[in-house]
Amino acid sequence: MTPKASVFIATSLDGYIARPDGNIDWLNEANDLVPEGEDCGYAAFMATIDALVMGRNTFDKVLSFGMWPYGDTPVYVLSSRPLDKPAHVPDTVDHLSGSPAALMQQFASKGLNHLYIDGGATVQQFLRAGLLDEIILTLIPVVLGSGISLFGELPADVHLECLDVKQFDFGFVQLKYAVRKL
Repeated sequence: MTPKASVFIATSLDGYIARPDGNIDWLNEANDLVPEGEDCGYAAFMATIDALVMGRNTFDKVLSFGMWPYGDTPVYVLSSRPLDKPAHVPDTVDHLSGSPAALMQQFASKGLNHLYIDGGATVQQFLRAGLLDEIILTLIPVVLGSGISLFGELPADVHLECLDVKQFDFGFVQLKYAVRKL
């Protein structure tokens, strides 16, 4: 059975996950508005996943944070280049490469049921391959005008079914969609 693949990510109102140079200063500024103890459902979401799948650029960005934010959650970093792991990165981080379909077969053979797909290029690859099941998107009230698009160009329309909308007092809006399989 193919694992469920979910995205949990934030974008600017105009759909960017980072500035053109990869900077997420705008997201860090927005997070300063979030009251202490509020995580917009992130911990509850993380409790449902078996593993996190991210691209190399996302992995490198996470390493710039200093501390490893995922604890012992299995993390698969997709890259064609060898992976150098600093000492603070746990052994639960592994390196893989291959097409999204081949990777999903590997994840299924490992008995994984729910994957968190993260990072712009990785989300785009899984979306283009028709392998995403759910998108949880938190809109941050800022317009960047340019940057790294979450979805990028697609070969065809992707139809979604809205499952939930949450508005937070500090200006964020969270949209939860099922990806419709046509």
